[in-house]
Amino acid sequence: MRERPGLLILADKGYVSAELDRFLNQYGVQLLRPSYRNLAPRPGEGLLKSVRQLIESVNDTLKGQLGLEQHGGRTIEGVGARVGQRLLAMTCAIWHNRTTGRTVTRSLIAYDH
Repeated sequence: MRERPGLLILADKGYVSAELDRFLNQYGVQLLRPSYRNLAPRPGEGLLKSVRQLIESVNDTLKGQLGLEQHGGRTIEGVGARVGQRLLAMTCAIWHNRTTGRTVTRSLIAYDH
């Protein structure tokens, strides 16, 4: 963490802990998470909804169009390789779609045959 000044970690409500906050603060790390309904909103909290929606959309593409849930890896290295393959495939498709002027950049339907 010392090698990454200004590190920002996005998390969900489950990461509420005074001990965690103290630990991260001593290293200058910011933790951005939603607040509970009975607490005042935290700074930057409004950004989380759009970021979370983007993350969920990418995860859905990885699971649905790229079959990440049925990856077939038998070891941690195998799972890592298969996840890397899917991320590379999606990155290449997004690059290609942007380069060719497609309106939906994350769609892989044109390559699904």
